[in-house]
Amino acid sequence: MLKIENLTFSYGKIQALKGVSFEVKQGEILSIVGANGAGKSTLMKCIAGLLKPQGGVISYNEEPLPKSASAIVAKGIAMVPEGRWIFPNLTVEENLLMGGYLSKNRKAGLERAYGMFARLKERRNQRAGTMSGGEQQMLAIARGLMANPKVLLLDEPSLGLAPLIVNDIMSIIKRINEDGISVLLVEQNARKALAIAHHACVLEQGRIVKR
Repeated sequence: MLKIENLTFSYGKIQALKGVSFEVKQGEILSIVGANGAGKSTLMKCIAGLLKPQGGVISYNEEPLPKSASAIVAKGIAMVPEGRWIFPNLTVEENLLMGGYLSKNRKAGLERAYGMFARLKERRNQRAGTMSGGEQQMLAIARGLMANPKVLLLDEPSLGLAPLIVNDIMSIIKRINEDGISVLLVEQNARKALAIAHHACVLEQGRIVKR
């Protein structure tokens, strides 16, 4: 479904990705685990169109992926970034509507989000910046789902969260996958990521070293 072949990317003289190759099959959770500085977030940003790779090919359903981030979202690939990056001064519902800016049916998207995240429905008129870290992460994931993706990219969704909240987030990811969405999950918390993944890769210093 989503195929990455020999992807390379450098920040000046520092090579962050060194010929990375893998594929996400339809209906699966693929976890990419690795330490800080392994190149995980760079990889996700390249796939999402936020960074331009120096080499390699990213294809989706056997066609080259578009270059612009908005066109990639329109194709059916959405990213939930590391650190959540919600809009703190907007309400929960306004944040969700921003995530569905390309959707033709944002009302259905809201119903789906509130059906999956009852806590967000309760707080839909609350400013997002006043919520807890776990609630903000749920909002970030729900905002990504507003684009009605076929593939969801999740970059470090457990970062900075308490262990019990991490368990909730992992359960949510499993539920999203069970609804038919393929998931590319990048995580430092290898144990939690591997527990829900169908397949996994280890990224180390810009290379896939184990599958």
